[in-house]
Amino acid sequence: MGDWTLLGRLLDKVQAQSTVIGKIWLTVLFIFRILLLGSAAEKVWGDEQSGFLCNTRQPGCENVCYDKAFPISHIRFWVLQIIFVSAPTLLYLGHALHVVHLERKQHKLIDEQIFRKVKKTSKYIVRDGKVKIQGILLFTYILHVLCKILLEIGFIVGQWYLYGFSLDPMYVCSRYPCPHSVDCFISRPTEKTIFIIFMLAVACVSLLLNIAEIVYLVFKQITISTQKRYKKHGHHQFIESFDKSKLTEDLPLSGSKVKPFSTEPSNSQDPKSQKTINYGIEKGSEEIKENTG
Repeated sequence: MGDWTLLGRLLDKVQAQSTVIGKIWLTVLFIFRILLLGSAAEKVWGDEQSGFLCNTRQPGCENVCYDKAFPISHIRFWVLQIIFVSAPTLLYLGHALHVVHLERKQHKLIDEQIFRKVKKTSKYIVRDGKVKIQGILLFTYILHVLCKILLEIGFIVGQWYLYGFSLDPMYVCSRYPCPHSVDCFISRPTEKTIFIIFMLAVACVSLLLNIAEIVYLVFKQITISTQKRYKKHGHHQFIESFDKSKLTEDLPLSGSKVKPFSTEPSNSQDPKSQKTINYGIEKGSEEIKENTG
């Protein structure tokens, strides 16, 4: 397991820059692939070549039959699968760390300015090394998940093409320099078949998790954009309704019986109010004459 230490540390840093489904995928990768491959699978395939026996003494026949039956060892094939599938995740981690470094550098430059009243806004950094998956990081994240999907499908198809998904106890070989068809026998075929099926199931689970993560990201972005559009539309409706209500309060409605104040003598039938209004009009006209005179 010492060989997997560096890869494990790097993938552990991706936890802070992944979604919930991405963290589940990393857990499956650690426990059901790396841990199982290092603890149990290597012991099962330890006698893979030494236990491959053929009923012939022809020099070189057993070697070429083993090469035909196992073009690449299952252990090495799964190691390559883990490394290649993890490579896009490591590339995304490098890009995320680069984006966080640039944003922290920008904040440092703002702090060094003379006027410190500039408000710092973090587009990607949240806290404790975590980032927001948005903008260019969202594009990189979706791209790396798509690469993992293609790699998982490629390795599943490659395993089926190379040696299928099960091992028979006997393998018939007719390859040169074997003089005729030779029967070769595989050690512990049932146990190895169980491991092959289990690793295939883990690969299928990993593939489904990646597809689910793509669907989750797409629906999340649709939900966020819909909420923003709804809030913006609701805000405009509120402003328009507020302006209309203010206009209806300030301006009289058409056909209203309310009349504006007039300086002409009122035709009111109340003699006291009529006298008061006439007195005010006369007083105002006298003051205007005095000022102009």
